[in-house]
Amino acid sequence: MKSKLAIVGLMLFTIFIGFGIIIPVLPELVTEASKESANWHTGAMLAVYSLMSFLLSPVWGGLSERIGRRPVIMMGVMGFAISFLLFGLSGDNIVIMYASRILGGLFSGAVVSCIVAYVADITTEEERTKGMAVVGMSIGLGFTFGPGFGGFLSEITLHTPFYAAAALSLIVFIAAWFKLPESLPPERRATGEQSKRVSRWTAFQGPLKFLYVLAFFVTFSLAILEATLQLFGMEKFGVTPLQVGMMFFFCGLAGALVQGGIVRRRVKRGQEGQYIAIGLIISAVGFFLLLTANNWGMATVYLCIFGIGNSLIKPCVTSLITQKTTVGQGIASGLSSSMDSLGRIVGPLLGAALLGATSWLPFVVSGVLSIAALGLLAQFRVQDRQKAQA
Repeated sequence: MKSKLAIVGLMLFTIFIGFGIIIPVLPELVTEASKESANWHTGAMLAVYSLMSFLLSPVWGGLSERIGRRPVIMMGVMGFAISFLLFGLSGDNIVIMYASRILGGLFSGAVVSCIVAYVADITTEEERTKGMAVVGMSIGLGFTFGPGFGGFLSEITLHTPFYAAAALSLIVFIAAWFKLPESLPPERRATGEQSKRVSRWTAFQGPLKFLYVLAFFVTFSLAILEATLQLFGMEKFGVTPLQVGMMFFFCGLAGALVQGGIVRRRVKRGQEGQYIAIGLIISAVGFFLLLTANNWGMATVYLCIFGIGNSLIKPCVTSLITQKTTVGQGIASGLSSSMDSLGRIVGPLLGAALLGATSWLPFVVSGVLSIAALGLLAQFRVQDRQKAQA
């Protein structure tokens, strides 16, 4: 199992380096292409990517239940590479930029949702949280190094990070072709008739519905942050793409250390709810502190506080969903990925609107959402206990 976790962890790490690379440069590229509507296009490009992922993640998850996880993951990685290459070739053409983001969103759900299902396939319930911590740590490390690389590579040209992301995705495709075994044997796969009867919303019932909405809240607030932090920093203390990349580097590093050192080693089965609550409180504190930042150093420290809280939440929520689901892991993971994508659809658009109203509003709304998510967690725990007693 350890070798398989290492392989999928490396895949996620590489893919999310590619994803994180664009964070410091996208607002600058969009500003060059359409200065008058830069805020809107930045939010819209992030949103359209996530819209496609939202629509397709359950389809990919259901397909993986029928044909296996490996072929779906491989298709996703190759599509991801092509989408970044297309963006690199876009120049200042807004239409091609949008086409690239649509293509990337279409294939991203295949990678993330199916790898989560893959990890659920190869771990027991007792090992599940540790397995999901590897997933979270790999994603966190990818986000750690991705924006930093993006910031440094943007010193060459603003399009260089996209070529680098495409190359990294192609390398991981080749490595996975030789090293990634199938996790779902034919005898455990759903038949065509079975898979037709199961939709993503079959998993959205009972106590788990509160966890899915909580996951939406967490990603929604994170998406607001990603869409507005650089624009907020540019206005307040003149932040550059390189500085934004370093901010997310330190934030991701703090989160990865927490996931590797605390979640993976200390969170036992049954303790996930406690750590989710702690993470939500820390995240809210980070959001509110960002309002007071008036230089790059302060903003970096406060972003790291948020990152520590967020790193406690994600793997624990994912672990609980995969433990408690009553449908196939592919369907459950597909729905979980869809809720993340839904948050990334609405978050950037709302973030752009809030930032247009006043610069502090995105962070206040995000902090309030983190606190409100505590109520969803409480509802889940109450109903889960009642279901267990019944």
